Amino acid sequence: MEEVQSVQALATKLGALPPEYVRSEHERPGVTTFREGDAPEIPVIDMAAPGFVARMAEAAAEWGLFQVVNHGVPGAAVAELQRVGREFFALPQEEKERYAMDLASGKFEGYGSSLKPDHGGKKPWADFFFHNVAPPTMVDHDIWPKNPTDYREANEEYCRHMQRLTRELFGYLSAALGLEEGAMFEAFGGDDMLFLQKINYYPPCPEPELTLGVSPHTDMSTLTVLVPNEVQGLQVFKDSHWYDAKYVPDALVIHIGDQIEILSNGRYKAVLHRTTVSKEKTRMSWPVFVEPPMEHVVGPHPQLVTDESPAKYKAMKYKDYRHCKINKPPTM
Repeated sequence: MEEVQSVQALATKLGALPPEYVRSEHERPGVTTFREGDAPEIPVIDMAAPGFVARMAEAAAEWGLFQVVNHGVPGAAVAELQRVGREFFALPQEEKERYAMDLASGKFEGYGSSLKPDHGGKKPWADFFFHNVAPPTMVDHDIWPKNPTDYREANEEYCRHMQRLTRELFGYLSAALGLEEGAMFEAFGGDDMLFLQKINYYPPCPEPELTLGVSPHTDMSTLTVLVPNEVQGLQVFKDSHWYDAKYVPDALVIHIGDQIEILSNGRYKAVLHRTTVSKEKTRMSWPVFVEPPMEHVVGPHPQLVTDESPAKYKAMKYKDYRHCKINKPPTM
């Protein structure tokens, strides 16, 4: 296993931010965040309200991100997911290290900090733990924490709700494009889609106005479903500004990823987002990334390609898309 340069451990020793975490002025959240009182609100969509599908499609097209309430995921399942995640990160460092990522063997699941500095040479102020939760053929329970003892039970229960909810979301977003409700689900690999559970851990930072928890990026996935804690941090880029995605109790945050933008031929937009950190409080989030199988080909849906709207994206295997994206710095 590789040694983890833990930000959580580093944060207990610092009075000032090390230079490898200090962002250039044009990236710093204290300078670039839109703070005026009339900032537009990121959509919060009640899935029990009439007309919510149209609102969801509009948000996917304009923001690439929205929050959902009355989504059918039990609060108890969310609370258990958060509890076991908090308990894992409260373990002694040497115990967390038992689950460290083993990059030398090509395994990218496990506990770690930044894989590498971003394109600007800066490190994010975050640790993480991630692993596959579905389908069963892609799950390695040896990577999952044994402590807390009910970690597996909580994650498997939550994953069952994610599989149901994401299939519903694919159906709504498909229908709003004029496609069959099952179009996205099938186009992304159906029951073979990969569900990747991640825990992001952003400890208190001595100079939060100078750094970021996560650099600006869009998700490679089809979509991402995220549970935040109550500490503000997620920001969305729209119309040349960064906006806070305000915490909404009991809401799930839905990110449109690159694969939905590709399949929709650009009608839905993958959201450019980043994460800020706090001086006094720990921020945590629990995203689930839903990805096509590696050998699966994704491209614009044939029904959305016409003479008036030609294909804007090249169809390719998801593994090839990942390779291109990982090796190409993001642009804004």
